[in-house]
Amino acid sequence: MAELYELPGHQVRSKILSREVSSEEVTRSVLERISKLDATINAYVSVDAERAIARAAEIDSRLAAGEEMGALCGVPIAVKDNMCTLGIPTTCSSKILENFVPPYQATVVEAILSEDAVIIGKTNLDEFAMGSSTENSAFGTTRNPWATDRIPGGSSGGSAAAIAADMAPLALGSDTGGSIRQPAALCGVVGLKPTYGRVSRYGLVAFGSSLDQIGPITKDVFDAGMLLNVIAKHDPKDSTSAPEPTPNYVAALESDMAGVRIGLPKEYFGEGLSEEVENAIRAAAAKYADLGAEVIDVSLPHTEYAVATYYIIATAEASSNLARYDGVHYGHRTKRKSDLIDLYSRSRSEGFGAEVKRRIMLGTHALSAGYYDAYFIKAAQVRALFRKDFDEAFEKVDVLLCPTSPTPAFKIGEKASDPLAMYLSDVYTISANLAGIPGISIPCGFSSDGLPIGLQLMAKPFDEERLLRVAYAYEQTTDHHLKRPASIA
Repeated sequence: MAELYELPGHQVRSKILSREVSSEEVTRSVLERISKLDATINAYVSVDAERAIARAAEIDSRLAAGEEMGALCGVPIAVKDNMCTLGIPTTCSSKILENFVPPYQATVVEAILSEDAVIIGKTNLDEFAMGSSTENSAFGTTRNPWATDRIPGGSSGGSAAAIAADMAPLALGSDTGGSIRQPAALCGVVGLKPTYGRVSRYGLVAFGSSLDQIGPITKDVFDAGMLLNVIAKHDPKDSTSAPEPTPNYVAALESDMAGVRIGLPKEYFGEGLSEEVENAIRAAAAKYADLGAEVIDVSLPHTEYAVATYYIIATAEASSNLARYDGVHYGHRTKRKSDLIDLYSRSRSEGFGAEVKRRIMLGTHALSAGYYDAYFIKAAQVRALFRKDFDEAFEKVDVLLCPTSPTPAFKIGEKASDPLAMYLSDVYTISANLAGIPGISIPCGFSSDGLPIGLQLMAKPFDEERLLRVAYAYEQTTDHHLKRPASIA
């Protein structure tokens, strides 16, 4: 019989509602798991055990009193530490925000609490979500539960590792260029980046404001739909939140693949893709054909410009967003100042890590006089071509199928001294952010070293319903998502 901490969120909820177990029992089980493993994995920046147990006990009391309970009744959830949590530190894994306690709640945090979730802790990330390996955290590297000498992906590596190691049934991550999907792939779990505007960004500490999106990281596709049901709401506090109707994503899951058209973009199967990953992805495409889908070759001709375009737009937006961290209003303030300019300079120099400084400088350069037209404006023009590529592809197919990451998880330190090699880790994910479309990564196999391989599916804007349905159909005929790392059993 499975331990309570091993169960996916929807099973936890069902057991709590049926009074088979209590929320407090589940919460204590997860906390014990964290206590046992997190010294090795380092998935969490902070664990709020006392508050979590009190919250679980309160939910159990309300349930016993016959109250109607929310969609996440008593389920523990981990929250990436770049989402504001009232009264709980929000650090973005940066020294500059090490002691920051928000005076308000992110909209997604309000949403999960209103549906009776239990926040178990805040998860580690690449500083300010800038990275693909969770090696850039000021609070130490997160390790992949499948092989602790490997990275878990990034920047939501803490959330993905927590799910893979059974240190949370549900987690929230954020995705600017693949930061939900890539770590989900490398940790063998499910990660969904919704359409830009589908989920409120209010209270998410901004990296790239036109790219960032919050989404679920879970053990299976059902849980991804269940959590998306809770967080996908229009929010007047976020000017980029779309007033689109929200379907019931869980109700839409049951469907066969007859008549579904799946596109394989030829540009995603070229140089740099590991043979093992390609074989797993093509086997998944064959599985869909067996299920009745039509698999069609398509082209996304501007894919080769994705990395360059992304790293101009994202760094330019980061340069603007991070200008507010000046050591005056909040965040780290140097003790060695001589005047105001020195205060700014030293506070930022001491507070930001190397990768954040690199991206601020890249973005500031791209926005500077004499370079703005050559870099930022040109990147914005090319960005429009990505959306056009996807629009044309979706006239022929319903979803696109491709790798999430070009390789399985690489070793810690392997790419730390080569920023370009690290940036190429996101080569298959960043186009979805540039175009604003939804994407999901689901487990589809393992390498010869026993490392997870992720399959990415992408759909039209606001078509998460179809995306989840297609992902669920594959998941129900395979067992990749049921496997757990033997090294941490």
